[in-house]
Amino acid sequence: MTGPTSGIGRHTAFELAKHGTVVLVGRDRRKLDEVQRSIEQKGQHAISVVCDLSDPASVARAAAEIIALDLPIAGLLNNAGIGGQMRPTKNALGWDMTFATNHLGPFALTEALVPHLPDGANVVFVASAVEDPERKLAKAVGFRGGRYISAEASARGEWKPGGATQTGFDAYATSKQANLAAAMAFARETPRLRFNALEPGFIPNTGLERGSNVLMRFLLKYILPLIAPFMKDWSTPKRAGRVATKVLIDASGQTGIYYDEGGHPMLGSPLVRDPKFQDRVVAETRALLATVPAQ
Repeated sequence: MTGPTSGIGRHTAFELAKHGTVVLVGRDRRKLDEVQRSIEQKGQHAISVVCDLSDPASVARAAAEIIALDLPIAGLLNNAGIGGQMRPTKNALGWDMTFATNHLGPFALTEALVPHLPDGANVVFVASAVEDPERKLAKAVGFRGGRYISAEASARGEWKPGGATQTGFDAYATSKQANLAAAMAFARETPRLRFNALEPGFIPNTGLERGSNVLMRFLLKYILPLIAPFMKDWSTPKRAGRVATKVLIDASGQTGIYYDEGGHPMLGSPLVRDPKFQDRVVAETRALLATVPAQ
């Protein structure tokens, strides 16, 4: 799993470790080692692999390291991601950091590992309902849905006009739109494996407070998390970790399913459900990644 050192990912890592060895994939060696030690102190097993998902070369090295472990991989959880940045930054290739980290990196890691996954393995992408321009809660927060033009345009940090007024929201929503589209396309493309997606629920204290006024930041960080367990479409990192684990280890054989914060099937936006759009996102992402020189 990626992104196991904080938030949803940390809780998921501990849940998954109850079911077998968990491979922890993240960019901070110190934090990875801390989570690994904590898991091992419980008598369970974990292995750490350093990977910066915004860097294609780092993704390739991490994939090779995972393959070399020669473990029977039951599944892959693409959980890592960053929120829309208030001040957009670029990776070493000049690509928008949010799109590179949230979509291009998980996509490349998945493509590298797919040939080595046993039949029936489950690949789960942590998506987000903010990709849907009609999602009421997302609209209330300030999102205006995914604004995908093309993979190249997204890498340049360009989105369809008419989006959110909050800096970074379009980048985040578009990266999650691409995640979800890719998961659904992969499900049709590779039927021997299972590809699903998860909307973990609105979790107030996970960075959405940025750009808000002082009172709203206080509410989002300290007050709203207390009522989250009782609100529809809301969740907590602990609950989301349990649901993510349930979806990943599910043995029903379901594929091409988008799960909500309770682990029940839900629908994405009409655009992201369009197979032609899904295939275009995958084709354009592959074409973009193919421009990266071999390491």
